[in-house]
Amino acid sequence: MSVTISPQRMATLVDGFSRTPAYDGLAGALRLAIGDGRIPYDAKLPSERDLTGVLGVSRTTVARAYALLVDQGYAVARRGSGTFARVPGGRGRARDRALTPSSPATRDVGSGEVQDLVCAATSAPPGIAEAYAAAAADLPAYLGGHGYFPTALPQLAEAIAASYERQGLPTRPEQVLVTTGALSGTAVAARTLLRPGDRALVESPVYPNAVSALRNFGARITTAPVHRDGWDLDAVGAALRQAAPRAAYLIPDFQNPTGHLMSGPDRATLARHLADAHVTPVVDEAHRALVLDEVEVPAPFATYAPSTITLGSASKAWWGGLRLGWIRMPAARVGEAVEARLGLDLGAPVFEQLVLTHLLAGDGAALVAQRDRLRVQRDHLVAAVRRELPDWRFTVPAGGMVLWCELPDVPHASASQVAHEAERLGLVITAGPQFAATGGLDRFVRLPYAQDAGQLDLAVARLARAWARVADGAGSGRSRAGSPVMVA
Repeated sequence: MSVTISPQRMATLVDGFSRTPAYDGLAGALRLAIGDGRIPYDAKLPSERDLTGVLGVSRTTVARAYALLVDQGYAVARRGSGTFARVPGGRGRARDRALTPSSPATRDVGSGEVQDLVCAATSAPPGIAEAYAAAAADLPAYLGGHGYFPTALPQLAEAIAASYERQGLPTRPEQVLVTTGALSGTAVAARTLLRPGDRALVESPVYPNAVSALRNFGARITTAPVHRDGWDLDAVGAALRQAAPRAAYLIPDFQNPTGHLMSGPDRATLARHLADAHVTPVVDEAHRALVLDEVEVPAPFATYAPSTITLGSASKAWWGGLRLGWIRMPAARVGEAVEARLGLDLGAPVFEQLVLTHLLAGDGAALVAQRDRLRVQRDHLVAAVRRELPDWRFTVPAGGMVLWCELPDVPHASASQVAHEAERLGLVITAGPQFAATGGLDRFVRLPYAQDAGQLDLAVARLARAWARVADGAGSGRSRAGSPVMVA
């Protein structure tokens, strides 16, 4: 059943649209709201007559705006039913064949849409299109040059350095290296620090793509546990002493997947352990900006451990399509990091760097909108899981994008089995073993809250059915073959 957008809600979404001419400005505002998901796909738009009153425009203006949306592929008019939101290319426009859930198990779904609850990434918040438009206006000034910036566009490096300064971490632009994402930054850090056979310590559970990046450079992986209540720093210290790694990959800010936030005193303790063992921390701050509750976020880890190589990302704070990240490193590391980077690529695209410069220099509205949306979706997912799966255990994260759920203690029931049964019902999720660098964690599943309330309700309903089958012993008894492709 389609969602219906009320005239009052529509007026809020298009507030401030250009009225020269009004029909074109209204169509443009609606196009952005449909494109970034504020008006859901297939939502019924208000009638021309109803919208006329709340916007203070003529019915002809609304009719022309709707007609323009239809011509551009952003709406479809159904005789006798109304006008409904669309996007050019349909729902499949946003899917990549490597990420679209598809396996023999999903054939049981029939004509229903397969849901992807693997990718922890949202659609773009309001304000992203404006940043791209501003960047397009700036681009001609760079077309006369070669277009290569192997370290960073100077003004972007300055903006990133300034953001660290505001967080209490003195940083010069020369310490910043812009990459094509935090994962690319992990690869640069690994190439800088590691040689084949070197050990690297990672948390468990951990973001699996980072482990792959470390292993790609020949690292031998050792782990330190992150428990339901947080980091076991004594275990981390012991692992550092026993394994003698050269680097440690850490996520102290809304850890992926547990959502934990490391306290300031714990950061200081961990920094001492790392310094005593002469281990360089590689700290992933991709989720650091996604603070959803009134909590004290400690200073960046590099404040406690000056040798830290810090990884940042634009993909979580703003949008995954903005394929940019950065590295903030000690000045003494810059030369070798640049050399390592040039062995991988020759720099990030100029256009995207201009976009991120505008976002960092702006009023922060896009980031606020991102946080607001994630907070609502997190709370909705928490309520749905508590309602439909009351025996599942989890800690509500104060930030980030995911809920890390522990299954009840039911004999022979595993997260891998739940994932397999869920896929048969049209829901693809990630079971705990994918986050275990050295095995285990088959009593956990990760649930991103990156989708809207309706999609989350449907996902949890399917998940509850899958769990009931597994808990009752009525499942297929098979774990899913392989693992879904994960990008976030």
